[in-house]
Amino acid sequence: MKDEYRHKGQRRKMIDELRALGITDEGVLEAIDRVPRHFFLSSAFEQFAYQNKAFQIGSGQTISKPHTVAKQTELLQLSAGEKVLEIGTGSGYQCAVLCAMGYKVFSIERQRNLFEKARPLLAAMGFKPDLFYGDGYKGKAVFAPFDGIIVTCGAPEVPEALLKQLKIGGRLVIPVGEGDTQRMFTLTRTTEADFVREEHGDFAFVPMLASRAQDK
Repeated sequence: MKDEYRHKGQRRKMIDELRALGITDEGVLEAIDRVPRHFFLSSAFEQFAYQNKAFQIGSGQTISKPHTVAKQTELLQLSAGEKVLEIGTGSGYQCAVLCAMGYKVFSIERQRNLFEKARPLLAAMGFKPDLFYGDGYKGKAVFAPFDGIIVTCGAPEVPEALLKQLKIGGRLVIPVGEGDTQRMFTLTRTTEADFVREEHGDFAFVPMLASRAQDK
């Protein structure tokens, strides 16, 4: 894996584009600058790695647009050292950005081949998330509560299990809806039973797969 000057220059241009699209958290932009996106793509797509586009990564899944990754990370509003659960490791790119933010990351991937590709890649890059192969629909209660939960696939509804795994003051970032686009929501837990729900515009994700039995 090589991260050359041309890649770094392309990343800087991408970051300028993210600023123009409304990303204001400099910590998020710095984390994205630290993560070579071309490592997570087929060599056939390398020349396009720093365009604001999603790409197929196999198993019907995609690597999200850089703006989507930046926006979801920004919406978490967390500090280094806090605990984050990611639903959908995918290529590992969003996971790497979360690690670069200094979060303690737990990530679940349902597709075996993606899990087996992401795990060694993230390790080779020096990141140390806790990765799990399995169904993320019900979260990972054994490690709850989480300061933040991020869902990287379109959910038909907000899974109740994920809400229960947020700590008080914690925040769930999730795209909700069926079809080609979803509405991005944040749900911040204010008490054991209460959540503040906010909308953050339309985004496009692959659909979340239906829940299946999972060992906890």
